[in-house]
Amino acid sequence: MSQLYEIQPAPITSPAVLDSARISHLPILLLNVHTQCNCRCVMCDIWQRKDSRTMTAAEVTRHLDSFHALGVRQVVLTGGEPLLNPALAAICDLLHTLDIRITLLTTGLLLRNKAALIAAGIDDVILSIDGPPEIHNHIRRVPRAFEVIAQGVEAVRLLRPSIPITCRTTVQKQNHMHLRAAVQAAHSLALDSISFLPADVQSTAFNREQPWEAERKDEIGLNHAEVLSLEQEIEALIHEHQADIQARFIVESEAKLRRLATRFRERLEATPPRAPICNAPWVSAVMEVDGRIRPCFFHAPIGSASSGALEDALNSPAALAFRSQLDVAANPICQRCVCSLNYRAPQGAATP
Repeated sequence: MSQLYEIQPAPITSPAVLDSARISHLPILLLNVHTQCNCRCVMCDIWQRKDSRTMTAAEVTRHLDSFHALGVRQVVLTGGEPLLNPALAAICDLLHTLDIRITLLTTGLLLRNKAALIAAGIDDVILSIDGPPEIHNHIRRVPRAFEVIAQGVEAVRLLRPSIPITCRTTVQKQNHMHLRAAVQAAHSLALDSISFLPADVQSTAFNREQPWEAERKDEIGLNHAEVLSLEQEIEALIHEHQADIQARFIVESEAKLRRLATRFRERLEATPPRAPICNAPWVSAVMEVDGRIRPCFFHAPIGSASSGALEDALNSPAALAFRSQLDVAANPICQRCVCSLNYRAPQGAATP
């Protein structure tokens, strides 16, 4: 792993500062429950994993006391493809004993086959949609993927009409001219909303052992002409879908939509990137299948709960040093982040 992404404990950090970095309340936990994926997306390397690992119900059971003690309110099931996990129904049942909200991040290809599980055990679904059918299928490199998703959404809604199903679109070279078409595609699927984020071409997330070489970045990132085209597409989207923006069917504001192009410009023009407002490392964590704990998708592991308690992993020496030193605005990884979190506790919510 590149030195940039390693966590180096600070020898000079005072005990008081380290203590202030301790986590006793964790509202959001992302569980990587399966390492394999059923898509072969051009902008992701997860599908290239040769090993297949699955989080078991027994492993989740072992952590239930920690989830309760930390006040976990929401678990986001991620992967790989979570629906490939044969124990997913049992895992959902366990989480619901603590009244935890369960969000499913999915490619959508298994919605139809797993409709009963989703209707009974999932609180909301977030799909990955890359554009209209022909664009989506080409990027996913799965024939008729969009059509399979449409059948799956219909099957889930037949069992539970009110379940929130939304989508995210990762903007990159192959779909940067199709943002409006992506919105229309989301409407055609009767989804509840759509959000956009720029493709990550800088980090070691998504199964990258090392940051991409320039040639690989260019395959996904935009050149100068394409950034101009994206800016025009964004303005057309804002003009033609103002009602969708006002109704929050399009989640991003006009300013955030325009920042999609800014992210690509920063790399092309080597301008200092601006970190988003984010408190993810203090209010959430990612638990990998093997028990490693990350502060977010993009930073390196800060501990392991493979044999110990989640609280101990969250407050390991490396974790305390990381949070005590982290300046989101100045950190190179945070500055290039494409998927931030700015969590605010609901009014009146009690903490443990």
